Amino acid sequence: MPRSTNAVASRRRRKKLLKAARGYYGSRSKVYTVAKHAYEKGLQYAYRDRKNKKRAFRALWIQRINAGARIHGLSYSQFMGKVNEQNIGLNRKVLADLAYNNPEAFKAVVDAVK
Repeated sequence: MPRSTNAVASRRRRKKLLKAARGYYGSRSKVYTVAKHAYEKGLQYAYRDRKNKKRAFRALWIQRINAGARIHGLSYSQFMGKVNEQNIGLNRKVLADLAYNNPEAFKAVVDAVK
């Protein structure tokens, strides 16, 4: 019995991968095996950077809170210690947004913890 290759499924699988690799540079978007490696590597970067994105945003929030707190004579660690001590239910994301976009409201929070 002759070997069956199932060309329909193979072609569909390759087309799907090449479509996902559209926009890649040179043979990374044209040659199947090269595109496959580039696509898989891209998925690895995406998985890793979903975690790194959270890390980077937390660092940004801490910098903004620190800058806002230092204007009012507190360091970041002193400020956050007092916020937790007073049981103020604002997380770093909200505090950073207040410090960056609404300094009067942030000053009110600082005055509440002092």
